[in-house]
Amino acid sequence: MTTYALDSNIVSYFLKNDDTIQSKINEETDKGNDFVIPPTVYFEIMNWLLKNASTKRMAIFERMYSEKGIGVIDKAVLDIASTVKLKMRQQGKGISDDDLFIAAWCLNHNVPLVTNNTRHFMDIEGLKILNWVNSNSTSHLC
Repeated sequence: MTTYALDSNIVSYFLKNDDTIQSKINEETDKGNDFVIPPTVYFEIMNWLLKNASTKRMAIFERMYSEKGIGVIDKAVLDIASTVKLKMRQQGKGISDDDLFIAAWCLNHNVPLVTNNTRHFMDIEGLKILNWVNSNSTSHLC
């Protein structure tokens, strides 16, 4: 069984009933695979839903995270985030704190990140990235 971490854009596509993402999630679930919402993704999605006062999507999201779970940012995740941030700074590269914490959570739990924003994460060593939106994109391990 594989557990996948869903990035904010993937959850957003799911909540907007995107056929590609709906099908892929159903396909992976049928295979016995599972999904988790990293804590920063929960934060980003909740802010988006509250801003847009989308009660219908809020109910779908609540059902989604209650079934799949929300990760926790603990000391191990913070330590990884600190190390990754330092390495990226030394390489002259940047990353948003939100993306940094999502990546650090995935690294700590050794789960691939499903995202359509692969360029946000491609410089993070050891992070497995999957793009289920762009069929021309392949998965890769940084």
